[in-house]
Amino acid sequence: MPANPQLQLIDYQGQVINLNTTSQSKPTLIYFWGTWCPICSITSEAINELAKDTNYSVVTIAIKSGSDQDLHRYLNENSYTFTTINDKNGEIFADWQGQVTPSYIVLKDSKMTQGLTGIQPLWSLKLRLWLSEAF
Repeated sequence: MPANPQLQLIDYQGQVINLNTTSQSKPTLIYFWGTWCPICSITSEAINELAKDTNYSVVTIAIKSGSDQDLHRYLNENSYTFTTINDKNGEIFADWQGQVTPSYIVLKDSKMTQGLTGIQPLWSLKLRLWLSEAF
């Protein structure tokens, strides 16, 4: 985790997302992905389900995925309802020292408890969030 990560971000619709606040009561999953990433087209389904069906916060960061309008269209076409920040130039991903997509970070009390990459099944993400909450 970077020394001073940006924890207050603005989603593609202009809403302020404060990761410091969301990670205080329960772990928050941060999901780095791109509309251009073929693996992300698989993993985003699990992320969408996780965001809809659990009481954990899920914040996604779309890397170099076009304009806000392009991103909005993509999310609608795929029926994704998760909170999304548009990282148009990849600056947020670079700040978090991201290397590959998809990447995931579990944040609890503003601290990274887990970081992982690649295809992650829904059960694995739920387990990681639960473990970060329990321990």
